[in-house]
Amino acid sequence: MSAVYATFGLAPAIRAGGVLADGGYQLHRDFMDFVVDGRPLLFRLSDLDAVSPLASDVPPAIFTAQVRALLLEAEPPLPDGRFVIYGCPECADLACGAVTAVIRRDGEDYIWRDFAWQTDEHADLELNGYHGIGPYRFRGAEYRAALGALMDGAAAPRRRVLLIGARVAVLARLAAALRTIGIGADITEDARAVPAEELRGYGAVAFGRAVGEAERAAVLEAFERAGAEVARVDGLAPVVPLLVAQIEHALDRSPLTRRRLTGFTAADGAAEVEVTSACRVRITAYRLDRLHRTHTREVFDGVLEPGRHRLPLDPRALRGEAYLVARTAGGVLTAPVTGGRHG
Repeated sequence: MSAVYATFGLAPAIRAGGVLADGGYQLHRDFMDFVVDGRPLLFRLSDLDAVSPLASDVPPAIFTAQVRALLLEAEPPLPDGRFVIYGCPECADLACGAVTAVIRRDGEDYIWRDFAWQTDEHADLELNGYHGIGPYRFRGAEYRAALGALMDGAAAPRRRVLLIGARVAVLARLAAALRTIGIGADITEDARAVPAEELRGYGAVAFGRAVGEAERAAVLEAFERAGAEVARVDGLAPVVPLLVAQIEHALDRSPLTRRRLTGFTAADGAAEVEVTSACRVRITAYRLDRLHRTHTREVFDGVLEPGRHRLPLDPRALRGEAYLVARTAGGVLTAPVTGGRHG
């Protein structure tokens, strides 16, 4: 076993929920990701839609049990000393597949090794092993300090949004969609009437296009008086999947340096996308016609290597007033289509 040490840490991450182009829903999940040598471990694996066991929405007793297991204060949940490192974000069922690894002590050190993709109780390292990932040797003090901080009660993310706008029907559909994917949503006409303790429970406030700037400023001032730091979302258009994507991005508190999808613009018939690691990117176009009907179209679905990419798009999907949503397993960005001739 190599004596070379890797650094160990934890960082907040999300699995972005959303309303998909086919009408389906994807759950929002907040979790703590493992950071090895300054980089999220999830990024070292194949493009994987998964979350760690350290998710904020699991019951406190189960969360504590997960932390104790990683500290080797409890028996491993799988044979051969194996632990689930990442699992299905929808159901956490092993049958859906999970990344597992052997965790053991070597003196004061903790070692993670033999990473594998597993769908039943026993892992086949030859067939499904992640060759080239690990082994990692972590200093015991650093490892215990990072996980022990979670036992002390890390603040839960504020996964609620306050919706303010003139189109009640759109707000109602938006609130229903957000609740379906696991984000709390409330509708109000005037946030100044909301008690301060309630305002402090929101992570974002979203404004419809009809809300004037003076009214927006008054709402943000109410949050400031309540001592609540809140993300501001200026709705691009009355299109529910687009607004959900904007809110998902606003609620993402993961460090910018540890995100896969870091840049997204759309102009002159093409999208500019920037990613920090190889991952699958899906881009959906939402177009409003002259009668304000929404037209939805998938315009790109492929794996991009790290860097900045220019992706030409079908101009028919961008006619008139159009917006794009770019999505990876761990994040989402939106962009209005600007420039060029779209109508």
